[in-house]
Amino acid sequence: MDNASLDFGGGAGVFDLNLSLQRGAILGMIGPSGCGKTTTIRLLNGIYGPTSGEVRVFGKDPLKFTQADKARIGYIPQQFILYPTLSAEENLHFLGGIYGMSASERKMKMQPLLEFVDLTEARRRLARKLSGGMQRRLMLAGALLHEPDFLIADEPTAGIDPILRARIWENFRALRDQGKTLLVTTQYVGEAAYCDKVAIMRKGRLVTVDTPKGLQRQAMDGEVIHLQVEQSQLVECMRFLEDLPQVSKTEHVPDESDGIYVFVEDAGKELPNLLAILRDQRGVTPKVAEPYMPAFDEVFVRLIQKTEHEHLEVAL
Repeated sequence: MDNASLDFGGGAGVFDLNLSLQRGAILGMIGPSGCGKTTTIRLLNGIYGPTSGEVRVFGKDPLKFTQADKARIGYIPQQFILYPTLSAEENLHFLGGIYGMSASERKMKMQPLLEFVDLTEARRRLARKLSGGMQRRLMLAGALLHEPDFLIADEPTAGIDPILRARIWENFRALRDQGKTLLVTTQYVGEAAYCDKVAIMRKGRLVTVDTPKGLQRQAMDGEVIHLQVEQSQLVECMRFLEDLPQVSKTEHVPDESDGIYVFVEDAGKELPNLLAILRDQRGVTPKVAEPYMPAFDEVFVRLIQKTEHEHLEVAL
């Protein structure tokens, strides 16, 4: 996507999207409901065309896809759309028929797919009697039946429990390892850890696109060391550390009366140096001293706050 926008008017739509995804990788698109994730997907699969900018999938304009081009994409929408009065197996036969697969071809591909999504024992159960997680996995099997190169999954883990979410992500990573390319949207910020690259969206715009590690560095302006010292030494240590050239800033750890976050370029390299300096120059030995890896919920909040602050500075 090259500066792609779809402007519905009144501030609705997606704007100035710049995004690329290499073969054999998972791109996670993360953001709150209504931020533009589904609209972005509809630009990629040719349901909508951009009002400005360019969209290319397989090097082609999705609006000009042939049937063969469309067959290279598998799509899992947010809502369960298969036939509730057909069994899991019958639904897969129906989907295979849509793609022109013969009965023998469908049978051959169906068994390993049902095993892949752990639905072999439920193959004859009506779709409406499957649990929500099983319905999602059935849609995954249906999207893979025709062996697409590019799988798009729109919030496939929404509303299901963490154990089932982890199982679905195991499926996605296995597909990635088989050489498939995946775009997965989610509201669960923690799922960024499962992706090769992550796009964060807010209000129809991309906040940033990076690797999970890169997002953590962006959010924290480098890397972070977590220290715990005696409460009486807290303020003194924070001021002392902030004056060191290798430290960009310090923060008091929320909910810790004795905790300090120390922001540096390389936590692994600087941790032993800082401990030696604190010991030799201040006589302080921290009770806890470790590199800090922020949860992706914290990363998301910090990146959004930074973006809002930058926009405010521009406006002023």
